[in-house]
Amino acid sequence: MTDPEFMDHAEKLLQAVELSCDRINDEGDADVDNQRTGGMITLVFPNRSQIVINLQKPLHEVWLAAKSGGYHYKFDGQRWMDTKGQGEFFESLSRDATAQAGQALTFSS
Repeated sequence: MTDPEFMDHAEKLLQAVELSCDRINDEGDADVDNQRTGGMITLVFPNRSQIVINLQKPLHEVWLAAKSGGYHYKFDGQRWMDTKGQGEFFESLSRDATAQAGQALTFSS
């Protein structure tokens, strides 16, 4: 994958996270604050816990840091998959956000 291809796919992922936050906040009372700075999004939950998503451009990876740990994702041509076999990005983000928010949250591409 070329650098421009990575950035195109990664930007779509970051935009999907932002749109999911907007939808979650509009449809319920989760109150997930999302702050974007360049290639990084920080999700802040009412209990002050955070999930940080950032781009690792040289590696063509997206990294996710949550209370459960840190995860690295590579684009497989269709989805962002964990480099150690821990699953798909949006499934993992939904699981971790649900745990940290204390209520069911669903993020999608």
